[in-house]
Amino acid sequence: MQQRKIHNRSVSLTELGFGASVIGNLYQVTPVEDATAAVDAAWEAGIRYFDTAPHYGLGLSERRLGAALRGRPRDEYVISSKVGRLLVPNEQPRGVDTEGFVVRDDLRRQWDFSRDGVLRSIEDSLERTGLDRLDIVYLHDPDDHWRQAAEEAMPTLAELRDQGVIGAIGAGMNQSAMLARFLRETAADVVMLAGRYTLLDQSALDDVLPAARELGKSVVAAGVFNSGLLSLDRPAEGMKYDYQNAPPDLIARARAIAQVCEAHGTTLPAAAIAFPWTHPSIINVTLGMRTPEQVVRNAKLQDQCVPDGLWQDLRAQGLIRSDVLAGHGGGGSRGVSDGQGHRADP
Repeated sequence: MQQRKIHNRSVSLTELGFGASVIGNLYQVTPVEDATAAVDAAWEAGIRYFDTAPHYGLGLSERRLGAALRGRPRDEYVISSKVGRLLVPNEQPRGVDTEGFVVRDDLRRQWDFSRDGVLRSIEDSLERTGLDRLDIVYLHDPDDHWRQAAEEAMPTLAELRDQGVIGAIGAGMNQSAMLARFLRETAADVVMLAGRYTLLDQSALDDVLPAARELGKSVVAAGVFNSGLLSLDRPAEGMKYDYQNAPPDLIARARAIAQVCEAHGTTLPAAAIAFPWTHPSIINVTLGMRTPEQVVRNAKLQDQCVPDGLWQDLRAQGLIRSDVLAGHGGGGSRGVSDGQGHRADP
């Protein structure tokens, strides 16, 4: 699997990344055997970038991912985690976490983007994973904490990066406007953009992607299925969009995009994974993977050749924005189909 380097840093990511939120029991219980087997399958598929966070399952994701990677050659993979939510004892547990993870709530999340909070969070993550270092550290969802995140947390991460303790630093969010600010106004190297540059939402073209391109910084694309609506060949009623039930107009639009995909000999999920590569600042697509079967499916989808003509037709029909691909044509930095089923390497 090809790798892309974070601009001006020594950290390189495989084109496909393993998102470990789901092995932290997101929405449903994932048996530890399945979680371990999913990481093993990702390794066999050539995936060498793994992303986790304390938030995911109140530390369960970090513990499981660290255990599954232990024994692998440390210099052969990249792991990222996040800061901003400390895990502290829960004085009033109710039995089950209330933030989407099926785990006991003996711990609770405490927002903290202070210098001490960042250092403590990293130390706790290293203890949970059992690993010797984190290669990338992101500020996690600092939407309501801009000042402390920008003035305390990011300088702390920059200091650790400059000391060689961390390879690269950035922020991960479900919005794009503040990520653009982090790229423009702080020492961030890379941002994890969730759900804002997809077949159904190209709002990142208004802020973070132009900033990344202008400044020569890097973007990791996550949430490319928009919580599930783009994950099946034929979108159905009752599917999720950005964590909520998808509204009828978006289901109809997803179905229209799916029909165009079929006309070009591909599928909606394959196109959803390929779409972020239409922008040259994107260096990785990270997907949540719960089981070995999901890993194998996603790796196969990622390998499918998606013809450039698909994007042209989607633009012509008003199904994606007219400025997608503007100024650089083709499929961005990743190898794409030449229209005849052959992979054109970058």
